[in-house]
Amino acid sequence: MTNSFSQRPTLALIILVLLYLGGCATVNLDEHMADTPEQALSLAKDERNAIVGQRYLLRVASRFQDQGKQEDARTILRSPFLDSAPEDIQRQRRLLGMATANELQDSEWASNLIAERSPESFLAYPPELLARAARLQAKTYELAGAPLSGALTLILLSQTDNSASPQDIHDQIWQILKTIDETRLEEASDNALGFEVQGWLELALRLRTKGGSLDDQGRLVRQWQNNWPGHPAAQIMPTELALLAELAASRPEKLVLAVPLQGALASAGKAIRDGFLAAYYQDETTDRSTTDIRVIDTSTNRFSEIYQELANGDIDLVVGPLDKEDLIQLSNLSTLPVPALGLNYLPAGTPVPDGLYQFGLSAEDEVRQIADRLDAENLKKALVIIPHGEWGDRVEAALRAQMEQLGLTTLAVERFFPEDNLRSVTADLLGITTSRERAILVERTIGRNLEFEPRRRQDAEAIVLVAAPTIARQFKPLFAFYYGGDLPVYSPSIVYEGSPNPARDRDVDSVIFTDIPWVLAENNPLRDESQAYLNGTRGQLGRLFAMGADAWHLSKRLPLLRQVDDAVIEGQTGTLTMDRDGSIHRKQVWAQFQNGEPKALDPAMDREEATTTQD
Repeated sequence: MTNSFSQRPTLALIILVLLYLGGCATVNLDEHMADTPEQALSLAKDERNAIVGQRYLLRVASRFQDQGKQEDARTILRSPFLDSAPEDIQRQRRLLGMATANELQDSEWASNLIAERSPESFLAYPPELLARAARLQAKTYELAGAPLSGALTLILLSQTDNSASPQDIHDQIWQILKTIDETRLEEASDNALGFEVQGWLELALRLRTKGGSLDDQGRLVRQWQNNWPGHPAAQIMPTELALLAELAASRPEKLVLAVPLQGALASAGKAIRDGFLAAYYQDETTDRSTTDIRVIDTSTNRFSEIYQELANGDIDLVVGPLDKEDLIQLSNLSTLPVPALGLNYLPAGTPVPDGLYQFGLSAEDEVRQIADRLDAENLKKALVIIPHGEWGDRVEAALRAQMEQLGLTTLAVERFFPEDNLRSVTADLLGITTSRERAILVERTIGRNLEFEPRRRQDAEAIVLVAAPTIARQFKPLFAFYYGGDLPVYSPSIVYEGSPNPARDRDVDSVIFTDIPWVLAENNPLRDESQAYLNGTRGQLGRLFAMGADAWHLSKRLPLLRQVDDAVIEGQTGTLTMDRDGSIHRKQVWAQFQNGEPKALDPAMDREEATTTQD
């Protein structure tokens, strides 16, 4: 959710502060505007009138803020010289201090600034500063770890300032309330005073305690509206909750699932179809009397022609196509008359027309998640093995970009074909080849043979292994053979076939990998029921089945994901979010091969626990 409040102090805030100060500084101080905090403090202390000196310091702090010199502003605003200032100066000091504390994310200072202050404190400011003071105060409460007081500040602002946008304030209040612990909400609700506060807290508790799907939450929002018809938030709902409330009413009723059912992609298309329909029939929130799903085979005609025919009909949403070339055909349109949830991704840099969403089992998302885990575990330098080919090119580009963004180093990338000499590939990766060549050069230089034991490169902290199971089972023992057995190994889901095979997967023991909940979750009612009656629910086809199931749930929630930044769906293929271009991204779960079987890892588990079974 975009927040209209900016942490950086705006020029308007500085001008208002200066107007409020009233030009009380002396001419002498005006002629000696300081360039550093030390100069400013020296000039202020030399001023015989302490109040004039204190007002001068606030002017200098405002100027430093405008110049982006937040540390300099903090030095002045925290000076003990200002402690004796009268209350009007203290209020301005606090206002400027809250702006800089938020800009610097200084939580300790934020705590000091709001110590012994109440949510009503911002009411002491003049009308022209009231809204900005309230927003700064709310952000400072959040930074100090007191979000409830921040929410109460904004609730009070909504009652006292008619110039502020109710929608904007309600959105901010809701974003804060979502972060508050349920126990704290319950305590506050028991002691709440005032109709508006009670209503907000009940709304937050209703959605927190009930949980459930987005559809369940939408119903709870509508129930709350019926119970609190006179509440300001019931009349102007936070944007996110308004979308939730409208979700059931606005969901598409006439859908077309367009996938290939013949040819090279037939198996994938059928698995997606089966997963889509299985999720539909298990979805208790669906009104089957009004929902119509048609399945169309895209393998017999150009997809652009199929889509044009659908666009001329009475269709709410097209789910498809699966083939990347078919998706590219759609991208040639500037706007889609009927929205489409593509089951693949356009090539990087391809313009995305309005109305097109993209969803698939992106390996790029998986390697980005690996980079995030390396960063979280403070593993800054990694060696990488990736197959040759266009798919490998995309994976390498995504991994490199994410590692660079996180400040990590890709020490070396070795690309391979399955038929390559994997010993040589591993030796090159770990620096063994270079070590041997160096020894041979020394022998030639001195003219005699040396006793030599090659050493792997010592700067590596981890290995990222992108390889299918049959190849990964060869690489992992080679890492130990070439003195890299102590390095933790991370892989995307390609390393696991999708079904336990302890006899063969012992060769990849200790490898940490990411995969979808459909594969790794212990309890999954849809998976258990589907496997009892359907084929193609295991292995790679099982992953596509799960993708089809998620496509059904996405079909109902595309506007919500598009318009609410932090909206997520806990899907069969991972935690699903959407970016501004309508692309769905997945965050999978983690597991580690132990005794040849995948063992799910706690997301918060540290590296020491995750690697206890390494040889």
